Amino acid sequence: MTTKRILVSAASVAFMAGAALPAFADTTTTPTTGTATTSDVTAKIGCVGTAVSAREAALGTGLTAYNSAVAAAYSARATALTSAYQKTTRAEVKTAVKAAWSTFSASVKSARTTWKSTKEGAWKTYRTAATACKAPSGVGDGGNSGLEINGN
Repeated sequence: MTTKRILVSAASVAFMAGAALPAFADTTTTPTTGTATTSDVTAKIGCVGTAVSAREAALGTGLTAYNSAVAAAYSARATALTSAYQKTTRAEVKTAVKAAWSTFSASVKSARTTWKSTKEGAWKTYRTAATACKAPSGVGDGGNSGLEINGN
C-alpha cells in the first residue's frame, strides 16, 4: 500500500471516529448556550433515579399486598376445609370442599389481577417519568420490566 493511501485511510478513520465521539460523551448540549454541562447530565440521571425509586416503592407495596392476599386465601381455605371435614355426610363434605376451593380460587385470582394492575401501573408511571427526564440513552432499566414476577 502506498503512503498516500495509508494517509488517506488514516484520515478517513480519524474523521469518522471524531464524528462519533459526541455520541459517547457523558455531557449534553444546552439549548441556550450550546455548551455541554456535566451537571445537566447529572441532574437528568438523578431524575431517572427518582423515577426508579418511585417505581420500586410502588412494586414493593403491591407485592406485599399480593402476598398478604394470597396468604389470607390459604388461611381461609384451611379453615373452610377443616370445617368441611367436620360434616357428617358425604354430600355435605363434597359441597363444603367445593365451596372452599372455589372461594380460594377466586381470592387468588383477584390478588393476581390486582398485582398485575399494580405492576403495569408502576412501570407505566416510571416510563413516563423517565422519558420526561430526557436523560442520555442507556440510563434507566426499563428493558428489564419483563423480569417481574407474574403472581402465579
